[in-house]
Amino acid sequence: MTEGFDSKIFQPGRFKQSFQEDDPYFRSLTAKYERIPTRIFGNAVEGSLGTAKEIAEVIREKNKRGELCVLALSAESGPLEVCRELVLLHQRKEISFRQVVFFAIMEYYPLDEPSPRWMKHVLQEKFLRYVDIPEEQIFFPDGTVEQNKVPSHCQEIEKKINTFGGIDILLLGLGRTGRIGFNEPGASRKSLTRPVSLDDVTRTEKASEFFGKERVPRKALTLGIQTLLAARMIRLLVWGEEKAALVKKAVEERVGEEIPASFLQEHPQAAVILDMASAAELTRISTPWLIDQMVWDDRLIRKAVVWLSRQVKKPVLKLTDRDYNDHGMENLITEKGVAYNINIKVFNDLQHTITGWPGGKPQADDTNRPERKTPFPKRILIFSPHPDDDVISMGGTMLRLVEQGHDVHVAYQCSGNVAVSDADVLKYMDFIRDFIDPREDDDGIGLHEIYREIGSYPGRKNSEALDPEVVRRVKTLIRAGEAKAACRYVGLQAGNVHFLNMPFYETGGTEKRPPGTEDIRLVTELIARIKPHQIYAAGDLSDPHGTHRICLETIFASLRELREEEWLKDCWVWLYRGAWQEWEIHQIEMAVPLSPDELLRKRTAIFKHQSQKDGALFLGDDTREFWQRAEGRNRGTAKAYDDLGLAEYEAVEAFVRYELSLSP
Repeated sequence: MTEGFDSKIFQPGRFKQSFQEDDPYFRSLTAKYERIPTRIFGNAVEGSLGTAKEIAEVIREKNKRGELCVLALSAESGPLEVCRELVLLHQRKEISFRQVVFFAIMEYYPLDEPSPRWMKHVLQEKFLRYVDIPEEQIFFPDGTVEQNKVPSHCQEIEKKINTFGGIDILLLGLGRTGRIGFNEPGASRKSLTRPVSLDDVTRTEKASEFFGKERVPRKALTLGIQTLLAARMIRLLVWGEEKAALVKKAVEERVGEEIPASFLQEHPQAAVILDMASAAELTRISTPWLIDQMVWDDRLIRKAVVWLSRQVKKPVLKLTDRDYNDHGMENLITEKGVAYNINIKVFNDLQHTITGWPGGKPQADDTNRPERKTPFPKRILIFSPHPDDDVISMGGTMLRLVEQGHDVHVAYQCSGNVAVSDADVLKYMDFIRDFIDPREDDDGIGLHEIYREIGSYPGRKNSEALDPEVVRRVKTLIRAGEAKAACRYVGLQAGNVHFLNMPFYETGGTEKRPPGTEDIRLVTELIARIKPHQIYAAGDLSDPHGTHRICLETIFASLRELREEEWLKDCWVWLYRGAWQEWEIHQIEMAVPLSPDELLRKRTAIFKHQSQKDGALFLGDDTREFWQRAEGRNRGTAKAYDDLGLAEYEAVEAFVRYELSLSP
């Protein structure tokens, strides 16, 4: 997520005075809500770098005194991002780790043969192999220890930590249950290092790493909450919108076993490190007017009025001065006048987001429409990270754009092959084998050899095996065939369907490479060839593997490369959501209503992606199928508009416009 995108979507509004987070008055204001020091950065990179520099300084200070520094962390996204920055500091020779003692705080149990899914393996590959911590100063919980020796092994870990004088720096991530380490809800404040059973939500969270929830271990070893809270300095690092509600509970609500991370409120040197997305539900971001007087702009006013309408369960036009005054918004009335005038302005703003012409309506007054009427028809390029995100998130809008005569192109950025099950591969290969004479093999691709390879592969595959190239090829063809079927149903011309198969995705597993120059080149060349008047791209960045985020970043990078092109000045970029999350009402800038028939046609388009129905591999922690999520969110958006007093629709697809920055 780029800085520009962050600031647009998560803009919290400005206080009457400009405060820094270390300003005593600002801290006193936020302390009414935040029970633990909380630092918010523009994005994960900034937060990780700031934390890494803080850790490096602690290590240097300890080393100056001739002391070892004890560092402990979990192998989760927040701490691992910091580890990456620590590695870079080490490579630039700004810090040495020779006087650092390292403890991993958790591991799956029981484990047998070595596996890339082990926490130990992840930490070695992401951090330890790149720094100079002596091997004898590195300690892990042992997931292979015999069951009858587990209690004594856990006691040894506690003794070893005490031998080195306790943990100096502790880096934690936040699990979807509110856990820290593998301390699940219900864990005691006095718990020590021990074996634990993993919550079902945690096993669902980890399912994609193991290619199926059934392969995720049911138990683990973890440092206990008392052990963790004994650390001298603790940093809880959280990135992404999907954790925002949990962050609010851990930071602003009371301490309790229901959210183990809330115990950090009791630690004198703990802090929570967030990006703007993960901080979105905190009071200072979601409702900053409750903290202090604001500098009101149109975006913040709309957000506040929508919030107030929901609080009092009234349509916008029925809100009164008393409603504003009773809910901490009296300064808005003082500054902008009576409630009626504010209500009318916000109601009209919301009304103007609704359009049945997402490509612009020709020969119409477009003063208050979200899209321009000219040029018409438009060249439109829809980017879809996976081969079904387009119809899941904006299938109804695609149908409208095609039917209204626009030149619509779809670009599938990634193959999506990792999300195809081995069973689907065998189903297709059975068809091919039975369809083709088994004596024929003159097609040049070694059909029968491929079948034998694939036929034996799933039987010997375990959760750690990466798909061989031939299997990835077949899975890619399956996803591409489904995408073509959906595009035919929507009405797209065959020549307008593009498969980029970006290299960063092609690892054979769920973990992807960082995007490279080839990824950006593929996107840039396609945009330059089509010269679109509209670009649609996925802005739902809660995809658990980060594919959507990387795909969006490559689009932004390509647009920056093309910024000198004259035609780009007439190109508008719209961001959609749907597969993993939905836009909030106050964020929406274009709302496309769908009739019951259109919603059914959208469902049919999604059904063309048969490999992703009936229990797709990577559903995340929402067990609904993607078509059910899409319909639920589209209907939810429509109801939200209805509750605010606007027209009642069956469903609504929502978009936010990304403002292109064409400056260098």
